[in-house]
Amino acid sequence: MDNKEKALLLFVDDSKVMRLAADKMLGREFRVDVAENGAEAWAMIGNNPDYSVVFSDLAMPEMDGYALLEKIRNSQDEGIAKLPVIIVTGAENDDQARTRALSMGGTDFISKPFNSTDLLARARAHANYQQERKELARQAMVDPLTRVGNHRYFVHRLGQELALSTRQKTALSVVQLEIYQFNQLFIQLGKRRADMVLMKLAQLLQGVVRKEDSLARTKVSQFTVLLPSADIEGARRFVERALKVCEKLAFQHRGKPQRLPINVVLHSPGVDSKTTPGALQAVLEGYMKRAQQAGAGAVVGDEDEMSPVDKNVPVMGIEQALGLIKAGKQRVVVNALPDLKRQLMPLLKLMQQASSGRERA
Repeated sequence: MDNKEKALLLFVDDSKVMRLAADKMLGREFRVDVAENGAEAWAMIGNNPDYSVVFSDLAMPEMDGYALLEKIRNSQDEGIAKLPVIIVTGAENDDQARTRALSMGGTDFISKPFNSTDLLARARAHANYQQERKELARQAMVDPLTRVGNHRYFVHRLGQELALSTRQKTALSVVQLEIYQFNQLFIQLGKRRADMVLMKLAQLLQGVVRKEDSLARTKVSQFTVLLPSADIEGARRFVERALKVCEKLAFQHRGKPQRLPINVVLHSPGVDSKTTPGALQAVLEGYMKRAQQAGAGAVVGDEDEMSPVDKNVPVMGIEQALGLIKAGKQRVVVNALPDLKRQLMPLLKLMQQASSGRERA
């Protein structure tokens, strides 16, 4: 078996002899990481999602086994919270200590001095179970049509990325792309062709995301991308790339080629914001509502959410607005007058139609 295919275990003990013994007994069948105490182990777990089983001693300096177990079980990351934790007990650990560890969520126990048969038996049983659980979870988080992540996958990854961003003080941005008035498009094209459009859009987005990014289909016609380490400017650059490739996605309707109308929202919560997944999703929903009101092709982000007063610029006057409309920059006017968007859009469309009629005449 290739070494990369082996399950990864973490053995935590302040005794160097015990760490060496565990590594020797488990090393042929598993990849083995070791840590001297709970603090070191917790840092390793937070930085590596591949651990299948944790073996931990109870009595250790800095952070003991109880504290490590508590941190694991209370983690916001579901993958970490459900890690099998095998408690390694010594002669000094009585039944009361075992009972306490079990009540805190300990998965199993093994006594010192352990032998290779007992150690391997527990490692195999819990590693296999963990692999099966991960595979089932992976299958449950895949959108069957587009083969990218689904909404459940997005929520899972969002919790992980927010926790990592807070812990490591790194930036995180989120981008959502939604097909404008998809219901009308569905009626025009029919289910089969509409599904093909969604599959092609997912394929195009997969071509511009980075390896560390997470792409999910979060609603029928909506895709969301998590961008770790990207600030709002990085998110805007991603939007530019995404919209550029989406221009290739055209379809025929009644013999005429049409481009896919896409609205985009982007948000970067800030390194020290301590935003919750629910709060972040609420921001995105608010932004997307604004984008939908603005019409096809609207892009709304953190800076766009601020009013002209917030940006310390004067409110747009009528003459300036008319000048921008004549120059073909209607959307600038609309974004500057958020309270009048719904009333202005029909008027602007009529003006565009009238202008086109005059040009044809």
